Amino acid sequence: MSTNPNQSETAEHIRWQPIVAKYAKPDLARSLWQVANTLIPYFVLWGLMIWSIQISYWITLGLSVLAAGFLMRTFIIFHDCGHGSFFKSQKANDFVGRITAFLNFTPYYRWKHDHAIHHATASDLDRRGTGDVYTMTVKEYLTAPWWKKTAYRIMRNPFALLGVGPLLVFVITQRIPPAQGKREIASVWWTNFSLVVVIVLMCWLIGWKTYLLIQLPILMISTTMGIWLFYVQHNFDNLLGQSRRLGICEGRAAG
Repeated sequence: MSTNPNQSETAEHIRWQPIVAKYAKPDLARSLWQVANTLIPYFVLWGLMIWSIQISYWITLGLSVLAAGFLMRTFIIFHDCGHGSFFKSQKANDFVGRITAFLNFTPYYRWKHDHAIHHATASDLDRRGTGDVYTMTVKEYLTAPWWKKTAYRIMRNPFALLGVGPLLVFVITQRIPPAQGKREIASVWWTNFSLVVVIVLMCWLIGWKTYLLIQLPILMISTTMGIWLFYVQHNFDNLLGQSRRLGICEGRAAG
């Protein structure tokens, strides 16, 4: 198919880098404001949920949707901290990143390492499997044994991919240290230890039933929405451009 030279020349001059360059540098005031308008509402909602559970659990569930939205915002903050782009100071990025990652039951340095690999290998079929939703090619699927096809279809089923799967990833899989990487392994164990301390403390303060009735819905909703966004952004070209314009897309995986 022929290409119009004038169109190519126009596209060459309309580059997006200069347009977004002014947004590429961290703004301390905005960063601090986003931390405040994310963490404060999240903890306030947690307090309201503790109060509301004595009145009606339906109120608690309604509040959990709002809390899950703010928890997703904490994930976005820790994601940007992992890229070293939320603050100018790397120490500040790591400090806030560890806190916000902890709220998402995620070891910061382990996730940061895996996510860097994800960015380096996105759309590379020969380097799949780290920080992505595993995707087989058509040829791989057709030549796979029946049990692998079945497992793949179960994993890709919406109930597993957007229901049980996200919660298992953040609650169970993130608790397992990697095979190598001292800082990444230490990150997992310190996160696990901190979670045990905080969960035991919360169960002692408000009771284990109350804690589970509040924490589980928040995690289920936020992880499901997060995985859905991640999956859609990395697998559907017609939505990829929209995601980038909204500033919520971070890369492109094979799919």
